[in-house]
Amino acid sequence: MTHPAHHTHPTRPAPGRDADEVGRLAGRIATAVADCPAVAALADGPIATYLPGSTVAGVAVRDTEVKVEVVAVFGTPLTEVAAQVRAAVHGLTPGTQVEVCIDDIELPDSAARETLR
Repeated sequence: MTHPAHHTHPTRPAPGRDADEVGRLAGRIATAVADCPAVAALADGPIATYLPGSTVAGVAVRDTEVKVEVVAVFGTPLTEVAAQVRAAVHGLTPGTQVEVCIDDIELPDSAARETLR
């Protein structure tokens, strides 16, 4: 699925930050967001932090903001998903603007899916 608002340009380190620092921050953000109860997983892209030799999918650390792209847990209100993600990011980067993109919703396993029909 393509989202017109997504930018696929590589993330550049913020002024005063080197690629290693940005990579460590993106990794910490990815871990914190993945631990949110309403988040099933980080999305595979196009939002990512591109580093020499590696990529942190689902997290883009920009100069003035952090963008996070997630797969939500089924049944959780999307506003709650976004609130949990923002709280997790603000815990690591207070005062930073956080944009949350919900790329998909993880459905329950196939047995539970049958009851939804």
